[in-house]
Amino acid sequence: MLIKVVKILTTYCLGVCAAARAAIEWHCREQLSSRPHKLAQKLIVSLTSYPPRFNHLERTLRCLLNQTLQADHVILWIAHGDMDQLPHNVTALTKLGLEIESCEDVGPYKKIIPALRKFPDAVIVTADDDLYYRRTWLEELTESYVPARGEVVCHRAHRIMVTSEGLLQYYADWKHNTGSNEASQLVFPTSGAGALYAPGMLHVDVTRADLFTELAPKSDDVWLFWMAARNGMVFRKVGPRRLLYPWPGSQQVGLRHVNFCKDGGNDVVIAKMVKAFGFPPRTADGRSNKVMEYVA
Repeated sequence: MLIKVVKILTTYCLGVCAAARAAIEWHCREQLSSRPHKLAQKLIVSLTSYPPRFNHLERTLRCLLNQTLQADHVILWIAHGDMDQLPHNVTALTKLGLEIESCEDVGPYKKIIPALRKFPDAVIVTADDDLYYRRTWLEELTESYVPARGEVVCHRAHRIMVTSEGLLQYYADWKHNTGSNEASQLVFPTSGAGALYAPGMLHVDVTRADLFTELAPKSDDVWLFWMAARNGMVFRKVGPRRLLYPWPGSQQVGLRHVNFCKDGGNDVVIAKMVKAFGFPPRTADGRSNKVMEYVA
């Protein structure tokens, strides 16, 4: 009986996986219709990539170009020295509306810093280069944004944990991929899954390469969190708990292997940010609530 049940479940799961794969391939290959957004500012989808990820890049870009809501610009930022390595299947997407811009190589910050500099008055939505994005990804995020609330909205977030003594806990001990939709300064967006930054949300220091390369050279999510919190923003995850769907083989390289480790990676960066700006971070006018230390 058990063997029969296992066979039935296996057949069902294989069918679901096959259907999901077919839907993803359809989304990646077909040119689908979209409608204009209703924001007062331009809407920019911004991402970056580098040569080890170029083999998987086309499918992600097609997902971003095939959204139900149409962005004004979908921009891929590539370091000057990597431009000539872009494959034809990526450059050909310019015919479908993709914009490819070369920029200074500031590592993962290429995802947003060049866009902030070029479009300071635009709404910028961040994305990663190795993920599947469902058709309604941009629409869900954009329509959850309410300018008057002072919220950075995102699709995926962690819950920052503090001890009863008011000390920040290790990054590995936070509640990762939280299901809560609470707006809070203790919600930590993961920008690759999709986060929306409107004009004025980020502190003016956000584009200072001298600061982010010193304090958080590979931890752009940490930097963006502090820069938004310094401007008094809170953070809210929209929709249900989201899992990431990376393309097979794309995870052999990436910052996840560097940032997610106790006594290293993000923990070192967070400690530097706490020392520099406090936690909760000091606002633009220098005010601060109780400044929490980092757990030793």
